[in-house]
Amino acid sequence: MRLLLVDDDFISRKLMNVILSRYALCDIAVSGDEAVMAYKLSLKEGNPYGGVFLDILMPGSDGYSALERIRMIEQDRGIRPASRLKIVMCSSVDEPHMMMKAFKFQCDAYLMKPITEEKVQEAARQAGLAL
Repeated sequence: MRLLLVDDDFISRKLMNVILSRYALCDIAVSGDEAVMAYKLSLKEGNPYGGVFLDILMPGSDGYSALERIRMIEQDRGIRPASRLKIVMCSSVDEPHMMMKAFKFQCDAYLMKPITEEKVQEAARQAGLAL
C-alpha cells in the first residue's frame, strides 16, 4: 500500500513517516496543492494511494480544500465510496467545529496531535486502513 503524508511542519512529517513507513511506502507533500497534485499523479500512473494523512492548518491551500478537491476528483471519475481514498485529517487544534467540518467534507478519521504511534494506529483503523 502507498500512503501520502501531508503536513507543512517538518517534525510532524518526519514523525509520521517514521511510524508509517514500517507499514507502507510513504510519499510526502507539504501543502494542500501538492497533495492534490500527488493524488492526481497517482491516479494517472495507475498506482493510487490507499490513504492520506492530511494536516488541516497549512499555509495556502489548507487540508479542507485538499480534501474537498480530492473528493470532487473521485466523484468526477466515478470512483465509488467503497473504493475511494481513505483520508485521515490531522490537527493540533482541539476544536469540535474543525472536526465536524472535516467529516462534513467526508474524511474517514480524525487524528489529534501530538502524533503517537497509538494515535496513528487508531486513526488508520477508524479510516479502514489495514497497516
